Amino acid sequence: MIQAPTLAAFDGVQHRFFTRRGGVSSGLFSSLNCGYGSADAPDNVRENRRRVAEQFGLGEPDLQTVHQIHSTDVLTVGRDRWRSPGAPKADGLVTDRPGVVLGVLAADCAPVLLADGDAGVIGAAHAGWKGALGGVVDATIAAMEKLGARRERIEVVVGPCIGPQSYEVGPEFPAPFLAQDEANRAFFRDATRGGHFMFDLPGYLVHRIARNGVAVTATGHDTLAATEDFFSYRRNTLSGVRDYGRGLSAIALGG
Repeated sequence: MIQAPTLAAFDGVQHRFFTRRGGVSSGLFSSLNCGYGSADAPDNVRENRRRVAEQFGLGEPDLQTVHQIHSTDVLTVGRDRWRSPGAPKADGLVTDRPGVVLGVLAADCAPVLLADGDAGVIGAAHAGWKGALGGVVDATIAAMEKLGARRERIEVVVGPCIGPQSYEVGPEFPAPFLAQDEANRAFFRDATRGGHFMFDLPGYLVHRIARNGVAVTATGHDTLAATEDFFSYRRNTLSGVRDYGRGLSAIALGG
């Protein structure tokens, strides 16, 4: 697992960017696959999620994840909890309550963890390119503010995701980013294949998030390149494999 110094510095906040190691799943899903959306045996996924929650001193029902849809929708976790599978659709979570773990699933998209340790408010967001462009992290920050967080105290970490050396995109891909801001051209460079580009997803996210007036860093791990450590949708797709495991990143108050 990976921890970021900026989040680890907060007393009363625990976080983990889990690798694919340490679970019970096998084969394609080896081994800490936490996604019910895969074809992995549900009992394996449940046990893997239990192991994740245990790292926070909590039980599997305390791990709250959502049915991710590449949106900018953010849910506040209060007294009421839900179970997965069957979780509500969204891509961000916030809470000011201890005793709950906020988790996001990813396999090349960026998991983003957020905390205002002084206010006791945390957040987690799933940011693929659509969510990043739409502002899912901006929406998560706004939802944290409603619970008492302040931007000048929030620390944000962009976790392991597909890196700028691995993310080749087609000729039409940059257009919406350039329409948003011509300066976003800095996050694209020419690919070896003519007319294609390499996109820097974590770089774009760090730039976009910083514009909110919050402190932000990135772990710098490339999920496609680090085969032994992370699941990767694109790696499997390039190999002709249709399914893939989902890694989990999580944050909680307490401990």
